[in-house]
Amino acid sequence: MDTLTPRVTLAAVWTGGSEVELQKVEIPELGDGDVLVQVRLATVCGSDLHTVTGRRSAACPSILGHEAVGDVVAAGPRAPVQVGQRVVWSVTVTCGECTRCRSGLTAKCTSVRKVGHEPFDGDWPLSGSYAEQVVLPKGTTIAVVPSTLPDTVAAPAACATATVMATLEAAGEVAGRRVLIGGAGMLGLTAVAACAEAGADVQVVDIDPGRLELATEFGGRAADGGPVDVAIDYTGSTDAVAQALGRLDIGGVLVLAGSVMPGAPLAVDPEAVVRQWLTITGVHNYEPRHLHRAVEFLDRTRDRYPWHSLVEAPVPLDDIASAFCAPPVGKLRTAVAPRP
Repeated sequence: MDTLTPRVTLAAVWTGGSEVELQKVEIPELGDGDVLVQVRLATVCGSDLHTVTGRRSAACPSILGHEAVGDVVAAGPRAPVQVGQRVVWSVTVTCGECTRCRSGLTAKCTSVRKVGHEPFDGDWPLSGSYAEQVVLPKGTTIAVVPSTLPDTVAAPAACATATVMATLEAAGEVAGRRVLIGGAGMLGLTAVAACAEAGADVQVVDIDPGRLELATEFGGRAADGGPVDVAIDYTGSTDAVAQALGRLDIGGVLVLAGSVMPGAPLAVDPEAVVRQWLTITGVHNYEPRHLHRAVEFLDRTRDRYPWHSLVEAPVPLDDIASAFCAPPVGKLRTAVAPRP
């Protein structure tokens, strides 16, 4: 780290419930492959809302935030990016050496660490994006953001968009197929747009009429109740999953991505799975290629879909508590701009 780089930075430390304390945090020396990023804008993912409302367990105290975009301000030896580049980064930090990493399943690295999920009193305190600066250790996937992509559009790539890219890969070819998307939040809406762009007939289910209306702007339509070839669920609702499973036609594929918290068990008829040649699979986190595809997809469709309209105007770091609430009608993400 050069002498011009500040040795401390300001961070919003989550201390439990909806409590957040602004603290000055020392910036460590960067090791081999480490990168220091100045956060431009961070969006508030639904999982962070679940954390502060007690629906999801998490390390406490910690610096939350894992959907963000920022500028590289310092880099250790053999870092994958250069100072001055605008970047987004993966949620997972992986070892690259365990059996899972070597087999291509880095999302489930045996020693995985996660941006915005680590204890503040551990060996990586600056792990979250609700801070002026964040340290990205070696093993973090980093993607350079093209100049044509606004911060508000780029930030969700790190979680929502990349996860959608992973679910679409699991679903297989969707061109010309009937696709059912469960949930029209940020992930669901992104999946609607991605499937529509690929040439699918996209139907959407959601309990919120406003979100269903929003889905029409991204290439989807309200579900008609008929058979589908592919169903992707982002709701995590067992009832919604059961309904999607019941709509699969012969050779249908069901991809589950929203079931990340304990829920009611799902009844599956093995005979129906066999006779209908059904496939049921799950996706959690994503691989490095999915982050790069996410940035490419958002840039490719930046003028086709109104991505910028989905993110609320960012609040400053000292007002971050106001961002830990449901976004207003017509928006899917609140946001924080850590530096004025």
